[in-house]
Amino acid sequence: MAATNINRVVMTGNLTRDPELRTTGSGTPVCSLRLACNTRRRDASGEWVDKANYFDVTVWGAQGENCATYLQKGRPVALDGRLEWREWQDQQGNKRQAVDIIADSVQFLGSRDGAENGGGRFGGSDVPTDTGDFEPAAAGAGPDDDIPF
Repeated sequence: MAATNINRVVMTGNLTRDPELRTTGSGTPVCSLRLACNTRRRDASGEWVDKANYFDVTVWGAQGENCATYLQKGRPVALDGRLEWREWQDQQGNKRQAVDIIADSVQFLGSRDGAENGGGRFGGSDVPTDTGDFEPAAAGAGPDDDIPF
């Protein structure tokens, strides 16, 4: 029996540029993203520093169209996908290679404007928050008042 290979990538990060949407010759939408994901390390002095890692991400089909419509530079996203190796020759004839992420799913994190609804660096949701359900109930207000827990 052949060994099974696993090729999965799960990461969160921020977009370093606006998404770029194009279509293939057959009309299939494809969106290109650039994602920055920090790694925390100690430097020579022992201080913790963040080192940015940058990844090219490709999103196909309707999800790629949604990324191009709703995402912009700086927006945090979470993605699940796989790695894909590619090789080509540049214009000078040099052999080039890269590893790209092909996203199977992209989850939009934070808010569109970064300020409303708990936006900011890691943000909240695009859905407005209704906090009415979380207000404390008045004493003696419910039928379960005699339950000791």
